[in-house]
Amino acid sequence: MIDGLWIPITIAAAFLQNLRSAVQKHLKGRLSTTGATFVRFGYGVPLAIVYVAVLHYGLGMDWPAPNGAFLVYAAGGGLAQIIATFLLVHLFSFRNFAVGTAYSKTEPVQAAIFGIIILGDQISPGAAVAILVGLAGVMAISVAHHPMTLGALVRSLAERTALIGLVSGAFFGISAVLYRAASLSLGGPGFLMQAGFTLACVSAFQTVVMLAYMRWREPGQITACLRHWRPALLVGVAGICGSACWFTAMTIQNVAYVRALGQIELVFTFAASYFFFRERVNRMEAIGIALIVACILILLLGR
Repeated sequence: MIDGLWIPITIAAAFLQNLRSAVQKHLKGRLSTTGATFVRFGYGVPLAIVYVAVLHYGLGMDWPAPNGAFLVYAAGGGLAQIIATFLLVHLFSFRNFAVGTAYSKTEPVQAAIFGIIILGDQISPGAAVAILVGLAGVMAISVAHHPMTLGALVRSLAERTALIGLVSGAFFGISAVLYRAASLSLGGPGFLMQAGFTLACVSAFQTVVMLAYMRWREPGQITACLRHWRPALLVGVAGICGSACWFTAMTIQNVAYVRALGQIELVFTFAASYFFFRERVNRMEAIGIALIVACILILLLGR
């Protein structure tokens, strides 16, 4: 029963991430990039702490026993995610940012590689095919509005934006693998508490790091984040609920599988754009969506 539980949890995580991103884009006009990123952690930490408290005091789950490995993995994952996010945001300052964004979407493939190296995870041939098909779909969507052939995309590897995108994807992949490692290093008392406790610790750590950075570089943003607390709170709630789902799914299942299925987020995005906002989808975007759907079907039917 637990073995297949990661599937609906991952789909829920992708949906919540989509919601959080939509509200964050709305906030971007009121806050800086750093401020809009911070509210995801800052306003979500209290909820993460409440969640873990409910698991312990309400459901009677024992507290985990943190160890040195947990602290290293959790801190490393938190820093890797912050670096990856900043690199991704930095890409938008380049005119040809689409190339870098496309390469940042190599995260599932890189997560699979890091999972094998760090955790010794195994990936079936069918899952490997699914991940590559999904990668092709995501990259097709990334360059849909920027005429570019496959050859040109490959040749662009030498460009600065492509390298930044690849490094961003690498740090996202590393952070996901380290989060799984941190959760598993607790050795009990169950996947819900392990994931929740890891999430609370990582979120608190990231909040402290982001606060220190803003106090140093953008002091006015702390006040702005407090002033716009209503939309920021929605970002925090959606973000922390989504993260709880991601952490739980990655505690149960291989990170590469979770991240590959998580690409269903793009399907949600385009469904909302088409049905609610009546936005047209071009041919390249349609091909990309079809490839992502194929990736998900291969991944699930292969099991």
